[in-house]
Amino acid sequence: MSHQASVPTPARGRPAVNLTEFVVRYGVILLGITLCILFSLTTSGFATWDSAVSILQIQTVAAIGALGMMLTAIVGDLDLSVGAVIGLSVTVAAMMMIQYEFTGPVAILACLIAGMVVGALNGTLIVLLKVPPLLATLGMMFAIQGLKRWLVDGQTLTTGMTLSDGTVVKGNFTDDFTAIDSKEIIGIPLSVYLLLLITLLMWVFLERTRYGRVFHAVGGNPEAARLAGTRVWRYKFGAYVVSGMLAAVAGIVLASRLRQGDVTAGDSALLDAVAMTLVGYAVLGARKPNTLGTFVGALFIGLILQGLTQRGMPYYTQDLIKGLVLIFALLMSFSLHKNRKKRLGQAKKMPSGPLPGKPAGGEPVPARASVGERHG
Repeated sequence: MSHQASVPTPARGRPAVNLTEFVVRYGVILLGITLCILFSLTTSGFATWDSAVSILQIQTVAAIGALGMMLTAIVGDLDLSVGAVIGLSVTVAAMMMIQYEFTGPVAILACLIAGMVVGALNGTLIVLLKVPPLLATLGMMFAIQGLKRWLVDGQTLTTGMTLSDGTVVKGNFTDDFTAIDSKEIIGIPLSVYLLLLITLLMWVFLERTRYGRVFHAVGGNPEAARLAGTRVWRYKFGAYVVSGMLAAVAGIVLASRLRQGDVTAGDSALLDAVAMTLVGYAVLGARKPNTLGTFVGALFIGLILQGLTQRGMPYYTQDLIKGLVLIFALLMSFSLHKNRKKRLGQAKKMPSGPLPGKPAGGEPVPARASVGERHG
């Protein structure tokens, strides 16, 4: 007795789907490793401990701001006032120590309060007054940029300068404050340790606690979260407050590095933070804001800028490079992923073997005899 068995045929297009999936998941990491090897082989001094520490230290300010922006992205919004808050924090720190001669801890407290107030204002506009997030935070960004210039009459605040009213400021940044970015432990600045600590705390909170999972639920489906009993408005409001405070922390680090109240400080941090947050979408194919991806995004951008700078690339090309990196991340996160889903859907619709009544070659298959006919 013989049985006619159909031989399954491979689904069409499967190798392309696998390749696309591989690129979506590991494209950013593999590109980063490739660039690291390339710069190490072609650029003198790149593959050193000092260069690695420099990458982390330079990216600390924008990375801390990006972690706050990431939290607002998790709840479905985006905080565009991060860069302005970083600059405001620099101005407040300079005013506290240079103009009013307060101590470093007082200046830090003032910066944190300023960041918290801005975050609360953003939350009020968006959550309570229902202003669209991008418009609210964009308006707040312009308001803060004007405020920080108004506070110092548009001047960079430095020790010994004369204010518009004729007063000569005699204060300076205290040693305990400047140590934030200058003091090193085992060859690593304190600011880098601060970034690593904030990253770890954010990861633990978002990935290992019930409240972190609620943040993700609010961003994924706010209506379902509300019906489940979650006070959605509290989580969204809290996300903006935390974002404002982390931007203030980033400003504290920047002020410690600059040691003056530069009115242009923080202007470029917004693009950096957005790029890091969106690169995080592409890391391991997450397609959602996440702590690890944001941190990897900071390293990825820092790696590229450090390598190109050491190779003599002009500083004014950095924004171009960041823009291209951002486009690449968006391509990895959305376009290729959408293409992958489309191909997977087509593959599922295709039959895995020959149609009933026809073999693989296309000729009709004789009908199988019934049990009575076979034993006739």
